Amino acid sequence: MNRKRQILKYLLSDFISALAAWWLFFLFRKDFIESAKHGYSIQVGDDANLMLGLLLLPSCWLLFYALSGYYQDILRRSRIREFWRTLVSTTIGGLAVFFVLILDDSVADYRDYYRSLMVFWSLHFVFTVSGRLLIAGALIRKIQKRRLGFPTLLVGSGPAAARLFRELDEAPRSEGFQFVGYVRLGSEPVATFHRPLPELGLAERLPEFINQLGIEEVIIAVEEEEHQDVPALVNMLQNEFVRLKILPDAFSMVVGLVKMNNILGAILLEVDFEVMPPWQKSAKRIFDILFSLLALILALPFMLVVAAAIRLSSPGPVFYTQERIGYKGKPFNIIKFRTMKQDAELSGPKLSSKTDPRITSIGRLLRKTRLDELPQFFNVLKGEMSVVGPRPERQHFIDQILVKAPYYRRLHRVKPGITSWGQVKFGYAENVDEMVERLRYDILYLENMSIGLDVRIMLYTILIMVQGRGK
Repeated sequence: MNRKRQILKYLLSDFISALAAWWLFFLFRKDFIESAKHGYSIQVGDDANLMLGLLLLPSCWLLFYALSGYYQDILRRSRIREFWRTLVSTTIGGLAVFFVLILDDSVADYRDYYRSLMVFWSLHFVFTVSGRLLIAGALIRKIQKRRLGFPTLLVGSGPAAARLFRELDEAPRSEGFQFVGYVRLGSEPVATFHRPLPELGLAERLPEFINQLGIEEVIIAVEEEEHQDVPALVNMLQNEFVRLKILPDAFSMVVGLVKMNNILGAILLEVDFEVMPPWQKSAKRIFDILFSLLALILALPFMLVVAAAIRLSSPGPVFYTQERIGYKGKPFNIIKFRTMKQDAELSGPKLSSKTDPRITSIGRLLRKTRLDELPQFFNVLKGEMSVVGPRPERQHFIDQILVKAPYYRRLHRVKPGITSWGQVKFGYAENVDEMVERLRYDILYLENMSIGLDVRIMLYTILIMVQGRGK
C-alpha cells in the first residue's frame, strides 16, 4: 500500500480546503463586514492581505496538522475518528487565526468579530472534513473489499488461532489483515486451519520474520493455558514497527481489561507501544532542537576551555565516541569529552567507578560537573538523542541487564537522553546490579513522560552540575 501517495492526497486536499476557505472568508469580510462599516460596496481587487493569506496560510495549516501528528498512521482511519480530529484541529487552528489575523480588523459592531470567527471556522471545517472523509471513505472501501490490506502474522497454532483466522478471513468486510503465515509456540498444539496458511517457524524468531516479510500487523492468538507466554512475546516486539493485537483470555474480559470500539470486528486487545501523543512528540523534538542550539551557543567558551584542558592533561583526542543502543534498538555513536586515558578499554568493556585509575584528573572534574556530556547536544540535533530520556547503554551491558530485567527493552520506545530521571536520582552505575536499580526510575519516567517532567529533570541536572555532585 502506497503510504506516500495517500499522504499526498491528504496534503493536497487540506491545502485546497485552506485556500478555498480563506478566499471565501475574505470575500465575506469585504462584502459584509467592511461594506457595512463604510456604507458602500468594497471590491477585493488586488488586496495584499488576500494574496499574503493565500500564499502563507495553507502552508501554516499543513505544518500545524503535521506537528499534531495527523499525517502519521494515515492508512488506518475511521470516518468517525476523522470527523472528530478535524473538529478539534480546526477549532484550535481557527482560534489561532482569529487572534492573529482577524481580531485587529476595524468593524462597525463588535458582533462582527463573532460572525467572522463563525464564518471562517465553518468554511474551513466543512471544506477540510469533506475532503478527508472522501479520501478516508475510498480507502476504507478498498480495505473492506480486500483490494488493500496490511501484511499480517498470526502467532499461535492451536484451536483459538484457527477460529480467529477463520473469523477474520471469512468476514463479509475485511479489517485489513492479509495473513502471510503463522508462527507457533513450542508447547502449543497444531490445529487444522480452514485454508492453507504457511507455517514460518517458532515464535522466538518473530523479529526476524517481521523484518524479512515486511509485517505490519501481528496478532497473538494462543490457547488460554499458554497466556503466561504472552508478556514475553509482547516484550520481544517492543522495538518492532508493527501494530500488535492480542486475543484476550476469559480472565481479561471478566476483569474489564478489554476495551472495544469495533462493533462488528473480532474481539482483539490492541497493545499501544506509544508513550506520548504525536503532538507531544513534536513539541518535545522542537524543544530539544531549540534548547540544544541555545546550550551549544552559551557553552561554546566553556567547551573550548575544556578541550584545551583535556589536550594538556593527557595524550589523546579531545572527543570520545562510543557505540550505544538508541531508539528502537538502533545503534549510534555517542559523543563525549574524553575523561579517561587513551585506550582505556583495550581489555574489553568495563564500567567505571569512583576510584577508577583510568579516569584522568580533568576527567574527574568533568564527570562531577557533567560537562563531559556537553558534546551530546550534537547527537540531539542529529535526532539520535533527546535532552531528557533514559541513558543509552552498550549492547555488552544490555545483554547482561536483560537477564535480570527483561523489561529493559521498554526503554527503547523513546530516544535516549543526555540526562534522565535515573541519572538525577542515581548517577552513574558502577555495575550491572546498579544499572538494574537505576532502571526503575527510567521506567517511571517512561510512564509519566511530559514536557513539564523534562523541565524539572533538567533543572535538577543543572543544580547537580553547579554543585559538582555528579557521581
